Amino acid sequence: MNAEVTSKRLLIDGVWTDPVSGEWFETRNPATGELLAQIAKGGSADIDAAVAAARRAFESGPWPKFSPADRQALILRLADLLEAHGEEFARLDTTEMGSPIRHTRGSVALLVDLLRYYAGIARSIEGSVPAPSDPALFVATVKEPVGVCGAIIPWNGPLWASVLKLGPVLASGCTLVLKPAEDASLAPLRLAELALEAGVPAGVFNVVTGFGADAGAALAAHPGVDKIAFTGSEATGRRIVQASAGNLKRLSLELGGKSPNVVFADADLEKAAQMAVVAAFANSGQVCSAGTRLFVERSVHREFAQEVARIAAALKIGNGLDPETDLGPLVSARQLERVSTHMADALTAGAEAISGGGRLSGEGLDAGFFFPPTVLLGAQDDMRCVREEIFGPILATLSFDSEEEAIARANATEFGLGAGLWTRDLGRAHRLSRALKAGSVWVNCYNRIDPAVSSGGIKASGQGREYGRQHVEEHFQTKSIWIDTSV
Repeated sequence: MNAEVTSKRLLIDGVWTDPVSGEWFETRNPATGELLAQIAKGGSADIDAAVAAARRAFESGPWPKFSPADRQALILRLADLLEAHGEEFARLDTTEMGSPIRHTRGSVALLVDLLRYYAGIARSIEGSVPAPSDPALFVATVKEPVGVCGAIIPWNGPLWASVLKLGPVLASGCTLVLKPAEDASLAPLRLAELALEAGVPAGVFNVVTGFGADAGAALAAHPGVDKIAFTGSEATGRRIVQASAGNLKRLSLELGGKSPNVVFADADLEKAAQMAVVAAFANSGQVCSAGTRLFVERSVHREFAQEVARIAAALKIGNGLDPETDLGPLVSARQLERVSTHMADALTAGAEAISGGGRLSGEGLDAGFFFPPTVLLGAQDDMRCVREEIFGPILATLSFDSEEEAIARANATEFGLGAGLWTRDLGRAHRLSRALKAGSVWVNCYNRIDPAVSSGGIKASGQGREYGRQHVEEHFQTKSIWIDTSV
């Protein structure tokens, strides 16, 4: 290993540790190809050690003695540290997975707020005192932390996903083994450093970097893990469900999407067009809830699609460290190949690209994985570009004639993560927001989030919820205590 290149080890039981295998892998800037660091390649033996450390920390030592007030104070210290190091984290996410710096800066600010929200929840978890039919009985229910949690997170928002998994664990009194994506491990590892600085006891937060087939699979199947939280593809989510059967782990799954964005002719079309671009192309389309199926009422469809293409074509594409950049690169050569294959298939099937359409090169882009925002006309519901999640900047536009048709076609997907709806008709907004089959429906906006509002998918887009009180409460189990007062 080159001594000049930073090496990033595993965090197990509060100690930075080399992988048992002695193997490492590279992480590179997808905009430039620059080598950023060597990352420890953890495997099943490292997962075993991390789970054992998490179990010890959960059952003994200082962590079980932390009161809700202690946990709240700890989370608040971590939030303060994240805020103080916000620029560093923004640059880490930008250099490792490509998202523009002005977007990653905004993400850090929201995540600081999210941690402070979890800190508040830590002191407001309540049981109940039911009134049994027998007056001689006193019955109470109490909430107890579920135990050792495993989390497997994606590369498209490494800091974001890390905070979403860690916050509820700290608020509930559980412990965590985190497996970051191999394409984006630097921000999760830096967050772990800050967690130790904030006073998180050894073993409460462990990070094992590595590949899904090794470290991820071992964590999903581990009999010492009580709960798995996973964010990623629907196919991997199904494998995690199968792996969890050994000890009937509790599961939280935030999986893929093919979200519809439905625009009626009576909408504020200028705002709807601008937000259609954001919905489809933010983070270069590498967003689970991206609005990649744009349904537009037929009377305005072609003009609206052309306006979306015009706005998309004006976006500045380049290195995310440039504060003027709107779209950065795709995360890897593998992802670029996936998007390019979908693009070729769409054109072969008869769709027409009225913006974008192929990999970008020249003007400093040759070393990176750049693909332009692409708007398709002539797409049909049975095309792969309409049915399958691409996870890249390709938007299919489709026309419709009635509310009933729009709803039927929008819902004709195995996914159900998000949906957009644009109309000035209040009655239509209420009717269709109830009819759209998605975990979140945004009316005259898109992809809005708030720490207090739960978010998640239905159908093949997952189970469980993130954000909000429900997110933290999924880390508890309920115990009923019966006392016979006649004794």
